[in-house]
Amino acid sequence: MKIAKDDNNFVYYWVGKNIRKQRKLKGWTQREFADKCNFSEHFIGDLESGTFKTCSLNTLYHISKVLDVPLKMFFEELEENDFKKVKDNKDNKGK
Repeated sequence: MKIAKDDNNFVYYWVGKNIRKQRKLKGWTQREFADKCNFSEHFIGDLESGTFKTCSLNTLYHISKVLDVPLKMFFEELEENDFKKVKDNKDNKGK
């Protein structure tokens, strides 16, 4: 799902994608990540997919600490092919 930059939901889309990217770089499933954050797997799934349209800074700060990344990283724009790179790297580790 692509969202235009002028859409009010654009920030949720990118924050979710950045959280997902960082989680995958750690090699964690949504369940593992949710357990580490003390959140529900459903919440993490909604957050990563951009369907969750509200999230406190406190929640994002907590997530950044669990992932051990700076909070500002969640607001950096990603290229769609970044996800292909993460998937390819993960696939190559198993070989």
